[in-house]
Amino acid sequence: MSREPERTLSDHAAHNRERWDQHSADYQLAHGAQLAASGGAAWGVWQLPESQLRALGDVRGRDVLEFGCGGAQWSIALAALGAKVTGLDNSARQLEHARALMAKAGVDFPLVHASAESTPFADASFDIVFCDHGAMSFADPHATVPEAARLLRPGGLLAFSMHTPIVDIAWASGADHPTAQLTRDYWELHILEEPGEAVCFQLPYGSWIRLFAASGLRVEDLLELRPPPDATSSYRDETDRAWALRWPMEHIWRLIRTP
Repeated sequence: MSREPERTLSDHAAHNRERWDQHSADYQLAHGAQLAASGGAAWGVWQLPESQLRALGDVRGRDVLEFGCGGAQWSIALAALGAKVTGLDNSARQLEHARALMAKAGVDFPLVHASAESTPFADASFDIVFCDHGAMSFADPHATVPEAARLLRPGGLLAFSMHTPIVDIAWASGADHPTAQLTRDYWELHILEEPGEAVCFQLPYGSWIRLFAASGLRVEDLLELRPPPDATSSYRDETDRAWALRWPMEHIWRLIRTP
């Protein structure tokens, strides 16, 4: 499955590696209990169950790559369902948490330390590439989308969740919550930077679709995630939940690799 060693990190990938290495312990402390309570296989900040959304479908016997696995809670859950899982993350510290959680769960699968913008895997290595607010949020989609397409076999699935462009243009720089007002320039969506934070990425909807098509990916579905009225989250509060009940805060793209 291996190919060339990882190329030199882009500036934002190097920045994000440093930030996630610094904050991985705090992240797992803040959110690990919620991720454990959901069983791992749940989407987004509200942890909506995969068993209900069926974004990945049947994973038994499939070669699956988690694209930005963090503590590998998702991969551990999918391994228990019979998937042949590999976890990749840009942060070595996050992978340390993943190894500890894997040992606790009694499962073993490969973990790879690399940026999703340039991975050490051969072409057509996987049936499914997916992430839940992972590489697609924290790496440049102009690199990660064609890289994910390269890694997929014909007919393979790319599924990923992230913020919607809608919430990103309603969330002012430095603000604690999105508002009912549009505050960012939609047409300029790409790199979203906040002082001291990891760099995030977003594109306008049309740019996403053109990038998918140019990379040999066909849009199968776009699942817009609405939390239940009583949803709680370690990531968000009641103000955010009220927003997400009115407008889509997160979504899941489902894409098929064309022959």
